[in-house]
Amino acid sequence: MVLRFGTACAALALMVGASPAIAQQQAASAAVPAAATAHPGQWPLLPMQLKRDAKVEARVAAILAKMSIEDKVGQLIQVDIASITPKDLETYKLGSILNGGNSAPNGDEFAPAPEWLKLFDAFYDASVKRSDGRPVVPVIWGTDAVHGANNIVGATLFPHNIGLGAMRDPALIKKIGAVTAAETAATGIDWSFAPTVAVVQDDRWGRTYESYSEDPAIVASYAGQMVEGIQGTIGQDFMKPGHVIASVKHFLGDGGTGGHDQGDTRVSETVLREVHGAGYMTALPAGALTVMPSFSSWNGEKMTGNKSLLTGVLKDRWGFQGFTIGDWNAHGQVTGCTNEDCAPAINAGLDMFMYSGPKWKELYANTLREAKAGTIPAARLDDAVRRILRVKMIAGTFDNGRPSARPMSGKFALLGAPEHRAIARQAVRESLVLLKNNGSVLPVKPGANILVAGRGADNIGQQAGGWSITWQGTDVANKDFPNGQSIWSGIDAAARAAGGKATLAVDGAFTAKPDVAIVVFGETPYAEFTGDRPSLEYSPDDKSDLALLKKLKAAGVPTVAVFLSGRPMWVNPEMNAADAFVAAFLPGTEGGGVADVLVAGKSGRPVADFHGKLSFSWPKRIDQNVLNRTDPGYDPLFPIGFGLTYADKATLARLDETKPKVAAGDQNALFVRGRVAGGARIGTTGAAVQTRTDRRGQEDSLRLTYKGAGSVAIEQAMPIDLTRESNGDLSLIVEYRVTAKPTGAVTVGVADTGKSATVALTNQLAVGDWATVAVPLRCFASQGVVMNKVTKPFELASSGALGIDVSTIRIGSATAPIACGAK
Repeated sequence: MVLRFGTACAALALMVGASPAIAQQQAASAAVPAAATAHPGQWPLLPMQLKRDAKVEARVAAILAKMSIEDKVGQLIQVDIASITPKDLETYKLGSILNGGNSAPNGDEFAPAPEWLKLFDAFYDASVKRSDGRPVVPVIWGTDAVHGANNIVGATLFPHNIGLGAMRDPALIKKIGAVTAAETAATGIDWSFAPTVAVVQDDRWGRTYESYSEDPAIVASYAGQMVEGIQGTIGQDFMKPGHVIASVKHFLGDGGTGGHDQGDTRVSETVLREVHGAGYMTALPAGALTVMPSFSSWNGEKMTGNKSLLTGVLKDRWGFQGFTIGDWNAHGQVTGCTNEDCAPAINAGLDMFMYSGPKWKELYANTLREAKAGTIPAARLDDAVRRILRVKMIAGTFDNGRPSARPMSGKFALLGAPEHRAIARQAVRESLVLLKNNGSVLPVKPGANILVAGRGADNIGQQAGGWSITWQGTDVANKDFPNGQSIWSGIDAAARAAGGKATLAVDGAFTAKPDVAIVVFGETPYAEFTGDRPSLEYSPDDKSDLALLKKLKAAGVPTVAVFLSGRPMWVNPEMNAADAFVAAFLPGTEGGGVADVLVAGKSGRPVADFHGKLSFSWPKRIDQNVLNRTDPGYDPLFPIGFGLTYADKATLARLDETKPKVAAGDQNALFVRGRVAGGARIGTTGAAVQTRTDRRGQEDSLRLTYKGAGSVAIEQAMPIDLTRESNGDLSLIVEYRVTAKPTGAVTVGVADTGKSATVALTNQLAVGDWATVAVPLRCFASQGVVMNKVTKPFELASSGALGIDVSTIRIGSATAPIACGAK
């Protein structure tokens, strides 16, 4: 029997997120957090469908008995392909490799699909090459295929989870999982780090779009279906060709950290179980083979080191038979650990480290030493390895041969296949939520002259969001999505088919007054912690989108706003300035799905009516950062479940645009639009002088003049923590223009409370137009700067004369950062 939401887990799932008792528990938890030790006996038993197979267990036991302790320790380690070569696996028989957010074959994120398969063959061949008579255990490759095979050029990219949650369509979720698996398998890769089953409670979190809903019942209804789509259904097509290993993440409570990535979820065990545990109630019975512990903590204890949950609940109480895989160097945050040494995480129940960096051999050596000394008990080591071998056996790793020899490998026509794109387009149609339609502006009538405007209109990268070819979803162009379609392109095709025409003008300019304008705008792409926000105000530092809407309204043009975002946001001014407002979230590569709903055909009816219902509550006020249905005093602008259809004729009255003083802006910007981040100042030393100049606005940039040796720095009133940014391989990014060439050495630096580090910039600086330089934060960390105590996140020093203008200084992801040893 296959577990379905609504059968074995119905009572539990319906209880989750709907009980007033849970709301009371959440309120109480915020005031008095419970301890960080779980009580497994208080957690429900799960009807696990994946049972141990005697033949599999016998094969695993036979292999395990012949493995050396060195072999066993190797299986516990997964290394990013940017830090390891196939040749390394001839000596070090590691369990797995992965491609991190910015890692790809030959360092090329735009590498064609055959290069991915070729590289996996090389790693595989090295892993099975041995002549010492000990067992051959092939390596497996993990990837973040979180909304399609999103690292691969040409793949079908689906709406991110927040949009999928608005569909309320579990059957379609399973199809999406199956397409994602098939396109991943075409490259040979056999493991997807998905699905995310976070139940986000504070939408300021940068990973909100990776969550299906704030409502645990919705998450539970999807989690098992997505696992079945990715892995296949137990008793039917489970782990058959075209399916890949799933990883349910991030265990446990990642959505409750108060809007801070890698933060601390301070709730009672009841809330942890019944809210944040909802997705596991269906994903694990469906047979999920791996689980990824979270970066985050529960009541002060890092999840990666919480034995009561990893072992007590997940493995002992629930009977999970697969293995746990750490997040990106997350073990290094466990008390008493570093990235290269963390026996406590293994002893707590972590089975495989996920490691990035050049020192993975140190992690191997330290873990081997601790295993030999008994610091990691032999029984715990064997349990971890047994779990890894079991999953590899179930996945066919031992039997399917080289990646390129597997049944689905090399079938690159699957990437963006028409039938896959049709499923994605359906998902786009079903995920759109209509929030306002005053005067029945929508659907756009057949034969209309449509003006399409806004920065997101012809921008597939923006509509796809983060985790789209590049980790942050930035530095991509429409050509990088050869099987995708922009929203503008979809509207253009629909307008012409209905006897009308569409004109693209990003700035909204027109000569002949259009019948209607569709303005596509919203958040620029981000991933993980770079998307954390101090408030839910949309674009507090740049109101050009609002100005565009107001300009069209003043010209008497009926205006439709299509809002691209990874979360609900306070957009009362933008909503007031539009006649209709559509929450499109992050629809992926099938922009035509937007046109299917907005633009009527010759019959006067569009391809589809609005179907989507909000999966998150929409804020009425700018200070409603925590806004969930079960919260006391719940007062949203639009409640979860809201969504108009064309049958609804409601008129939305003008909204209050009053803004109380709350933190706003971009947390990753150190200096932007003429302002430094809160709590900081610009200081100068020596012969350096700072004034202002104009770039995009009046006095929005620094004009730095060095008449001799001196420096200009951003100085923090209190130290800031850049640990996660350094760990995530982000860079210090500076937009600059040299006005007078340097006569001495120029460096950029970062300092903590007692130490500073620099990287040379002299050869980067030539008089000319505006340019950008990116310096990896790890360059400073490797020189000993304590990254959680940074007092100067930026210092530009020159030993001689120099003239330079600086318009932006920020922390972000860069595709071509300079080398740490640059001159």
